[in-house]
Amino acid sequence: MKIAIIGGGPGGYVAAIKAAQSGAEVTIIEKENLGGTCLNKGCIPTKVLLHTAQQLEAAKNDYEEAGIEIDNVRVNWSKLQLRKEKTVKKLTSGVDALLRKNRVTKISGEGSFRNKNQIIVKKCDGSSAVVDFDYAIIATGSSPSVPPMPGVKLEGVITSDEALSLDKIPESMVIIGGGVIGAEFAAVYSALGCKVTIVEMLNSIVANMDRDIVKPLKDKFLKNGIEIYTDTKVESIDKDGDGLVVSTSSQSGRKSHKADKVLLAIGRRPAIDGLGLNELGIKTEKNAINVNKNMQTSVNNIYAIGDCNGKVMLAHAASAQGIAAIESIMGKKPEVDFSTIPYCVYTKPELAGVGMTEEQAKSKGIEVKTGIFPMYVNGKAMIEAETGGLVKYIAQKDTGEIIGLHIAGPRATDLIVEGALAIRLEATIDEIISTIHAHPTVSEALQEAAHAVYGSAIHI
Repeated sequence: MKIAIIGGGPGGYVAAIKAAQSGAEVTIIEKENLGGTCLNKGCIPTKVLLHTAQQLEAAKNDYEEAGIEIDNVRVNWSKLQLRKEKTVKKLTSGVDALLRKNRVTKISGEGSFRNKNQIIVKKCDGSSAVVDFDYAIIATGSSPSVPPMPGVKLEGVITSDEALSLDKIPESMVIIGGGVIGAEFAAVYSALGCKVTIVEMLNSIVANMDRDIVKPLKDKFLKNGIEIYTDTKVESIDKDGDGLVVSTSSQSGRKSHKADKVLLAIGRRPAIDGLGLNELGIKTEKNAINVNKNMQTSVNNIYAIGDCNGKVMLAHAASAQGIAAIESIMGKKPEVDFSTIPYCVYTKPELAGVGMTEEQAKSKGIEVKTGIFPMYVNGKAMIEAETGGLVKYIAQKDTGEIIGLHIAGPRATDLIVEGALAIRLEATIDEIISTIHAHPTVSEALQEAAHAVYGSAIHI
């Protein structure tokens, strides 16, 4: 069996390895670097910057209390950029090695469909090739969304791609969009000394997450001098001397914000142009490829995974979809359980959620009970000087079954897997309570929040 994959990101390369392990002859086509947006322009490089920003913040604010005295703490931006590039290169080289080990053929170039069994590749060296396949997987990812507003093409208006590699740290930045991307870059540049302003059209920053866990992050941002304007629309971006000015409107009136850089962080759009989908009859909707629960498109031997299908634009979701697509091709009956996909924000405090928020559950008419436990009484959080946060459970009122877990605090993005597994196994609050959690750990807060569902938390 021959399987061709267009795109070498976390969906495409995982699907390639899974297909090779299943005995298929696999060809992967990638026009840039292996690892896709995640390794090259997203998850990995942003977390390198965030790690340094958080270490700097801790050195300035927390180290003295911990008994460490350092004078003149500063960031060497050039060295930080080198570390970022080194980390990215190491991981992308690792992906390349995995593909070679699994005997996956890699073609560097841009692929498009000639018909339902052939892909034409314009190779990076200027030549072309034809790849024959029995099954194909589209894993072309996404690109930053650029809104159709006046001024978006001005010098100094950037997307997340450029924000990773600026020549220097700007003195001021307006971030248009307060979602995950906007929040993470706000945390980075604010900690590095940049004056940051967030403008968000919705009524909250990180509006897709439970409001109770977003509040500690918003409070931290405000304490650090980040200005936040929600329920606010951007009207235009204009040149203002050597800088830029962003004009906004809201119920409170019009306002102008001056900045050296303007970051467009309003999300991402599926990258599906130039694939020849219309000619092949592959159905799309709102610029995303339509797929069924097995990631199969309207052409039965072609699948689409990850950001290009617009379902859940997360690297770990793309990988899960890639495995599901291969299992479907191999005659199994996979199903991606979207209810157990964690959502994470790598700020400080970290935010993580899985399952339903309280608001979502109530909007569906589900009667729930909730339990909240604050981090400020958790011993390990105190030791690490990260007490701004909480743990919150959403459980069905009659059965106690867990339908949501939301965490703000240290290692929230690691701890959230306990909630994902609980939802996957249809676990109840009682089962979390009766599971012994190690002491002293941040994870104890998860058990305490479970007790709090019944109003019987031990340590508060």
